[in-house]
Amino acid sequence: MGLVLLTIAAVVVSHQLRDYQVQDIVDGLRSLPPAQVGRAVTFAGLGYVAMTGYDTLGFLYLRQPLGYPKIALATFISCAFSNTIGFALLTGSAIRYRFYSAWGISAIAIAQVITFANLSFWLGLLAVGGGAFLLAPFEIPAQLHLPFRSTAGLGLVLLALIAVYLIGSTALRKGLTIRQQRLQFPCPGIALAQILVSSLDWSLAAATLYSLLPQVTGLTYLGFLKIYLLAMAAGVLSNVPGGLGVFETVVILLLSNQLSPAAVLASLLAYRGVYYFLPLAIAIALFGGYEIRQHCR
Repeated sequence: MGLVLLTIAAVVVSHQLRDYQVQDIVDGLRSLPPAQVGRAVTFAGLGYVAMTGYDTLGFLYLRQPLGYPKIALATFISCAFSNTIGFALLTGSAIRYRFYSAWGISAIAIAQVITFANLSFWLGLLAVGGGAFLLAPFEIPAQLHLPFRSTAGLGLVLLALIAVYLIGSTALRKGLTIRQQRLQFPCPGIALAQILVSSLDWSLAAATLYSLLPQVTGLTYLGFLKIYLLAMAAGVLSNVPGGLGVFETVVILLLSNQLSPAAVLASLLAYRGVYYFLPLAIAIALFGGYEIRQHCR
């Protein structure tokens, strides 16, 4: 399993670098002030720390005892792989199973933690996106061929879904049965923590790219956050590894009135290096070291 995942990672990274070229990423980083790159690395690091909260809350929800260092290791590696490779249910889930099963967690509990983490991921998008789209709505270009023209109505829908989830965690403490399947809501405290942790994750990811963009008058963080969320949602739903191409297209299109495509592309290349390739390189080293230690025992 470990060898298969490492091979997949190598193939996907090779494919992405063939599209961009390593020198393009290097040039993109060199064209940026070191202070901007440093801020981006800091935001990305904090974002991956926030991601460890998904599984931590999942184990609290299940009342399964497992130390935070182990949870953080498994979550960081799985998120680094799934963020870059895509197909999170295949890559991230396989890595979680690899670690957690070795630490005595049952397959059912692992599946529940994975489901909890994926739900938390989308709750953050609903919360942050709903708030940003509603507070500062904007017209969506027709070139994107989306079923709505403004983000205002979308923001209301997203926040309504968050409200339903919080109400369910409060009012349906005994759970909900759908087609003979029992769905148990977390307690209100954990449900709120899910939303806060995931919102922090999304906000820090957007801050990583925002810190790499050229500073221009009128492009605020809140204004860029809406663009980032829309582009990232499109990339995630496309199931293309890392949202490659889809994410960049949406960002460049929506920023074309404020920044030149060349400047945005340079920042996007740097963002790929900081938020995807650097964590993946660290994750591969950690995962490889773990596998070697396991086989040497």
